[in-house]
Amino acid sequence: MENFFIEGTDRTPEISFNVKSGVLAISGRSITENPISFYKKLEEIVLEYGENPKPNTSILVTLEYFNTSTSKCLVDLFKLFEPIHAAKSKVLVEWFYEQDDEEIMDSGEDYKDFINIPFEIKLLN
Repeated sequence: MENFFIEGTDRTPEISFNVKSGVLAISGRSITENPISFYKKLEEIVLEYGENPKPNTSILVTLEYFNTSTSKCLVDLFKLFEPIHAAKSKVLVEWFYEQDDEEIMDSGEDYKDFINIPFEIKLLN
């Protein structure tokens, strides 16, 4: 299985999934008009990764802005990690927000309450 990378743009986030180390990083902005299509390949990679995950898996999310339709895709993505966490790998989501960005912080709190994997909300340094 190969690592997965999508370079970020002004409308789409950078996505880097190092399957050899078990680290998925999502950063930037996600305001694409069709996020389902954008995140589809990543979801396929996560499903494949789930067949033989690393003992520890980290999901690092540093989004400065995302639209409502992206929010649903993020929920779907996090949910793909629930069976991985339950069966084979310690999965941790680290949700980062900037000092005065209450909207991103609150979104992290919402996900934390909704997702059945460990979820930490952290202030960016």
